[in-house]
Amino acid sequence: MEVDDLFQIGDKIVYPMHGAGIVKAIEEKEILGEKRQYYVIQMPINDMQVMIPMGKASHSGIRLVVDTSTLEDVLFSFEHGESDKSLPWKQRYRVNMEKMKTGEIQEGAEVVRDLMRKHKEKALNTSEKQMLDTARKIFISELALIKGLTENQATDLLDSKVG
Repeated sequence: MEVDDLFQIGDKIVYPMHGAGIVKAIEEKEILGEKRQYYVIQMPINDMQVMIPMGKASHSGIRLVVDTSTLEDVLFSFEHGESDKSLPWKQRYRVNMEKMKTGEIQEGAEVVRDLMRKHKEKALNTSEKQMLDTARKIFISELALIKGLTENQATDLLDSKVG
């Protein structure tokens, strides 16, 4: 049985496309006759628990939340970074989806920033509106965990940064 103990109980992690959470437990479960170790992750924003097989964690893009100085750099680029306005929406959607799948905070922040700016200019189509909602939730979940904020406080902080 492959065990990869990347994370410990209490670690604050980010699960790409799902958001940030805290490793609450490591449990052994038997599913279809196969025993495996699972990370049990509490996701505060959606108030749900996610179980990820330990052996698959390194391939799923899960990472520790970033440190405060990295977060400050991301928030700075959030306010002052340039948005690429030249792409047609279908291409922009593809590019943004790839960014979100990386699970990297900088990439996710760019998706949120660019779509929020676009939304200020004119209403987003349904696909991009859903993408913005998802990307915001993921970003806010990490922001809240790093800064020790509630979801509402993290949302207010994010909204204050959109240039």
